Amino acid sequence: MAEATWLAKLAPASAIRAERDGGHVRVTNMELFFDLVYVFSIIQLSHFLLAHQTWTGALQAATVFAAVWWAWNYTAWAANWLDPDHPAGRALMIVLMACALLMAVAMPYAFGLRAELFVGAYVAMALIRAGYAALVMRGQTMGRNYAQLCAWSAFSGLFWIAGALVPSLRLELWILAVLIDYAAPYAGFWLPGKGATAMESWTLKGLHLLERNQLVFIIALGESILLLGGTLVDGELGGATLLAAGLGFLTIVTLWWLYFVRTTEGEHAFEHEQNHTRLARAGLAYAHGIMVCGAIVVAVAIEEIIAHPDDPAHLPTILIAVTGPLIFLVGNALFRATMARRVPPVYLVSILGLFAVGYAVHALHASGLVLGTGVLAVLVLTTWLSSRRQET
Repeated sequence: MAEATWLAKLAPASAIRAERDGGHVRVTNMELFFDLVYVFSIIQLSHFLLAHQTWTGALQAATVFAAVWWAWNYTAWAANWLDPDHPAGRALMIVLMACALLMAVAMPYAFGLRAELFVGAYVAMALIRAGYAALVMRGQTMGRNYAQLCAWSAFSGLFWIAGALVPSLRLELWILAVLIDYAAPYAGFWLPGKGATAMESWTLKGLHLLERNQLVFIIALGESILLLGGTLVDGELGGATLLAAGLGFLTIVTLWWLYFVRTTEGEHAFEHEQNHTRLARAGLAYAHGIMVCGAIVVAVAIEEIIAHPDDPAHLPTILIAVTGPLIFLVGNALFRATMARRVPPVYLVSILGLFAVGYAVHALHASGLVLGTGVLAVLVLTTWLSSRRQET
């Protein structure tokens, strides 16, 4: 009896989120407040990539990003069932917010002196979030689902912690931990003797998660604006610099346009599809992670081109400038394939066009301005052809 009373106070069933607005759940101010940490996190990610422009650095940046994205993604999902406006839900979000802040602080030295801090914050965030959700929804199917998710988080956490403790194998162990975390939903969080959690048992509200993902993508684009503006503030405002800034600004606009303008597949799919979990898993958890990653890489490319507009573009800058939009297009293609079961054919042509631009700039030793112009031309053509296809 005493234990039941203690649990009822610590993890009350009243913290479960109620449906509002005709069966939908709205994005709360607490969720937006939580996202403020990810403004800082995305800044840290872009600066990490700027400082590590090698193949190993890129792999390290991808691993760190995978952890940061998954921490945000699982928190957004948890808020689909736990009410962030309830005192208990609000307390949970604040604790998770503090963990995310510690991850961001540790990020520049995640593969060095602050590996333990980065891993400790990430693993704590995963276990606290899943464990608390399991307690709040105890006795329900969702409580069982979150208990199994918690077990998988603990399993991957062993590899995260091992990597922090063994520097010589840190990258390899963390990549393995990322693969476990990302594979878990497709394995249905299977446990011996328990089986897998059925996809339809995750009764989420997809429009809420769609809005959450749209907002975090806007935050990612905002990092491009911050890097662009910061570079202009600290640099000489010559003609080449301003032209490079203009190209960068228009590149950001095209990414926004490709995602938001005339793109209603997400809303339409969630309004007409019964199984929201299937759509959200591929179209939001994975596709949006890829698009956010692409936006961050684009931000780094813009900063590099503005900093050296007239100089011949070096290979790392070319690779970053081409890879950023390419990653975004792959993510956007996955999103559209999931939501509308179709991908505009122009996307394949655009990806080939990006490769062609990168090869030409490298072969001709062309400047950053030429590189930025070529990438923008491919994205503008993609945007125009995609819009024409939707109009016809």
